[in-house]
Amino acid sequence: MTKLRLALIAGGNSAEREVSLNSGEQVYQALDQSKYDISRYDPKDDLERLARDAANLDVALVIMHGRGGEDGALQGMLDLLGLPYQGSGVLGSALAMNKELSKMLYQQAGLKVSRALFLNRGEALDLRGIEAQLGLPVVIKPVNEGSSIGITKAGTLEELERGLAAAFGHDRRVLVEEFLDGVEVTGGVLGNAELTALPLVEIVPSEQYDFFDYEAKYKPGASREICPARLDEATTRKAQEISLTAHRALHCRGYSRTDMIVRDGDIYVLETNTIPGMTATSLFPQAARAAGLEFPQLLDRLIELALEKD
Repeated sequence: MTKLRLALIAGGNSAEREVSLNSGEQVYQALDQSKYDISRYDPKDDLERLARDAANLDVALVIMHGRGGEDGALQGMLDLLGLPYQGSGVLGSALAMNKELSKMLYQQAGLKVSRALFLNRGEALDLRGIEAQLGLPVVIKPVNEGSSIGITKAGTLEELERGLAAAFGHDRRVLVEEFLDGVEVTGGVLGNAELTALPLVEIVPSEQYDFFDYEAKYKPGASREICPARLDEATTRKAQEISLTAHRALHCRGYSRTDMIVRDGDIYVLETNTIPGMTATSLFPQAARAAGLEFPQLLDRLIELALEKD
């Protein structure tokens, strides 16, 4: 059997570099090397080499998070090189990375989202005005970051001021949204023309964390993940349909993972990830495993989807 010549791309310069490198290493270990001739590239140093090698490669597996890898920039380069890759293209990647545009598209698709304000770096901040519109607590997020980078929860005006300063350290535009206290679940979607909604994963941060922030997400033992989520059948189906709707609304391809809050019978969409974490124990691989796809099989499937013609 002729091996597929595969470019495994991980690393980069974003705030999520270490997460990407860790995922990339676990993906490398899980790939069936009887099927793939694997070349590894770190965009921090290897973009020129990737461009030179592209004509001799069959497909790319992009295990990148954050800017420069998940926002459409790298996808645009791969399109120009004519190298197929798993996941969303330039448009879907850029839309999902931008929390402002994605929130607008969710609403246009009929999905519920939290009340929010968007602020620019350098403009005068009216902390009491924010409190009057959204109440407290609120969650503060850079508009163009992932993996909970720069995210804080503020229950007082002082915490709001500190949280805004932290978020503006990562982005010129910041989202402030009402804090929704409910059950956090995430819904994976797999496929191109024909989409499959994977089993939901419920995320339960330990008591020392107010919400699923960066430390709660990546510190071992900081959160408990339950798959399938402990929701009734009707709510489960509704959340899976919302994941599919979000995927389509953002023009995603291949796979995605949409984070949601279930509260008082309603389901609110938080955000969609176009390159979900890809260690064997990450949320999307957990959901795939519950659907019968072990980690190496999931990687095979993503590569098959990358090579499908639109």
